[in-house]
Amino acid sequence: MSLNRRQLIAASAAIATVGLPAQAQSFPTKPVRLIVPYPPGGSSDIIARAISQLLSESLGQPVVVENRAGANGNIGADLVAKSAPDGHTMLLCDVGALAISPSVYTKLAFNPSRDLRGVTMLAYSPHMLAVHPSVKANNLKELVELSKTSDLNFAVTAVGSAPHVAGVAVQRATGAKWIYVPYKGGSQAVTDTVAGQTQVIMNGMLATLPHVQSGRLKVLGISKKTRMPLVGSVPTLAEQGVSGFESGTWQGVLVANGTPPAIIARLNTELIKIIRSPDVRARLTGQGAEVVTMQPAEQDALFERERKRWGEVVAEANIKLD
Repeated sequence: MSLNRRQLIAASAAIATVGLPAQAQSFPTKPVRLIVPYPPGGSSDIIARAISQLLSESLGQPVVVENRAGANGNIGADLVAKSAPDGHTMLLCDVGALAISPSVYTKLAFNPSRDLRGVTMLAYSPHMLAVHPSVKANNLKELVELSKTSDLNFAVTAVGSAPHVAGVAVQRATGAKWIYVPYKGGSQAVTDTVAGQTQVIMNGMLATLPHVQSGRLKVLGISKKTRMPLVGSVPTLAEQGVSGFESGTWQGVLVANGTPPAIIARLNTELIKIIRSPDVRARLTGQGAEVVTMQPAEQDALFERERKRWGEVVAEANIKLD
């Protein structure tokens, strides 16, 4: 008799735990919370819902996605940072945005470098610079020139978010002039730009591409050093004069510092297996995200590089929040 899909996943999970310490073999002992610190519909939320059922089947416990939005993702991140360090509460977020927070917030309730540990990166999605179709600009140069003669509202997921800081970097490099309009998440920022309430947006490709494909937004460039095959006709911002520029959303999973290494290793193994599975990879690739996985130490190192890189932009632009 053939095994069904659930039985196959359970069998492979059992094999994967052979040789792991008993602590990791017995984990999890209760439902797992997957905290997404943004509203539904954004890049992190899309990925969380793409993997939650498979992770539940692999771990043998329910995996519940919880949206805990606010303060540019810091409310949900703080919740995980202060949770029991046992792997039962995980954070799935834009790791780049999290790395920016210590530079932006003068009174951050937690220290991301000290209080959180990386499990694995899952995906990278470059930012798309897009405008409402009514905007009379078809490339970055035309947009910059238009910004000097017309009021352009630039929708950002939140003050100090990765798209906001990336927009500031482009503005400083080109001399563009626009007015930043902050939101509590990428989905509402996109919705208002589609409706024409804001004219310009920089947002993760994963959440923005469907609106470009439908014609509700017009893309002017992507924030990657090389073009994306999925949208090969769209030039990079680097090609359009912002030399070497690259930004985007780095979706990854983190847990509270102090979580046993064996449990982190177990989660790393399971998450990488799921995100690399053909169905999930194809789904994300078709929406403009690249599957990118890392070992915990690699993710922690990337976090620190991003913190230093964007901290310099934040300091130059004097972006500060209480």
